Amino acid sequence: MHRKQLLDLLGYYKTPHMEEAAMVERTRRFIEQHENCFDRRLMPGHVSGSAWVVNPRRDHVLMLHHRKLDCWLQPGGHADGDPDMLRVVLTETSEETGVDISQIKLVSEAIFDVDVHTVYESEHDPRHEHFDVRFLVEIDDQLPLPGNVESHEVGWVPLDLLPRFNNALSFCRMVRKTRKLRGST
Repeated sequence: MHRKQLLDLLGYYKTPHMEEAAMVERTRRFIEQHENCFDRRLMPGHVSGSAWVVNPRRDHVLMLHHRKLDCWLQPGGHADGDPDMLRVVLTETSEETGVDISQIKLVSEAIFDVDVHTVYESEHDPRHEHFDVRFLVEIDDQLPLPGNVESHEVGWVPLDLLPRFNNALSFCRMVRKTRKLRGST
């Protein structure tokens, strides 16, 4: 079964955050119920993957100002039928930042965060949900960030200033997780 890899990763993933634990369970059920869960045409939602990109010191996070959604987000996107979420996340990170994939370090193959969020109706898509599976990635913050046409801007944001760019609960949760990582290094 092509969903097994992600279901296994979700099975291993444990979070102390109650709201995230509920989203992990909801994501697991969604994947089990929808064989085509990686297809963006599946409505009312589909699996997406994103990267929480940190610099080597873990004191900055890479963010992009998404052109279509007009907000600051982490790199990521649709799986487009690919069940290998690690590949999806690394490819999307490379495409959206302009950084060669060889310069992107996957910190761990374990899930870093899970979030279920609504993408509101636009001229491009009806309202739907993203079952977003996130992985921790590192990029040297001295590398140039050429970006691509999907974003107005790509840049490093100090961890402490991230709420000024995006104060969604999942971003605050990932900031807390990053601070915890910094405390253990």
